[in-house]
Amino acid sequence: MLNEPDQVEAQITYPSYKSFDQFIDVERLKSLDGYIAERIRRRLEARGDQQFYTGPFLLKGESPDRPGTRMIYLSRSQRPDSYYDLDRTELWEPAPAAEEFSELMDFIGTLPFSSIGRMLIMYDDTPRPVSAHRDHDVVEVCHEFVWFRTNLSKPFYMLDHRTQEKLYVSSYSAWFDTVNQFHGSDAAEGLSFSIRVDGHFTPEFRSLIPRPRINPASAPALWACSAP
Repeated sequence: MLNEPDQVEAQITYPSYKSFDQFIDVERLKSLDGYIAERIRRRLEARGDQQFYTGPFLLKGESPDRPGTRMIYLSRSQRPDSYYDLDRTELWEPAPAAEEFSELMDFIGTLPFSSIGRMLIMYDDTPRPVSAHRDHDVVEVCHEFVWFRTNLSKPFYMLDHRTQEKLYVSSYSAWFDTVNQFHGSDAAEGLSFSIRVDGHFTPEFRSLIPRPRINPASAPALWACSAP
């Protein structure tokens, strides 16, 4: 069941996201663009990477849950994939690809995490959309993660399913509510990719985040809609 607007704090509006560009080294991130693209293109030749799975919470039931996007795991879990394990950092360890993307790993080490769980690159070299979806439907679960990219070519958006309004992410990094709104991306020409890192934010960084009294999953939206 989709959550209705009265189940979140009054000041929250959707679609919304919180840019993290002020908290990360954007210039260093942008400098990794060619480095990451080159290594992804090498992997494209092998065609061995797993397809991205949106999960079952699609906006439209007939939309593909495996739209064609590929994934590179920089960390691997001791258990089968589950959205509810993304921040169970004790389950995750570096995957073989972490060494291949060592400079990206160095950058990830500068992000405001006290511990890290899943690390994932999502990429596509064919112009096809990623179906609008939610990660899960448990409003008590708020994942702490950073979504980021080295360039702005991927047309990634948040979507309010009630109004069908789309908000395209214009920043290099973001944290967003993955439960009370949908997200996806439009088709893009050429190679496009983004990275998501899940874990636990540092206590210092957590102190910046306004926490909702209800619906904990809406914390990113509350921050995005709060006065700076």
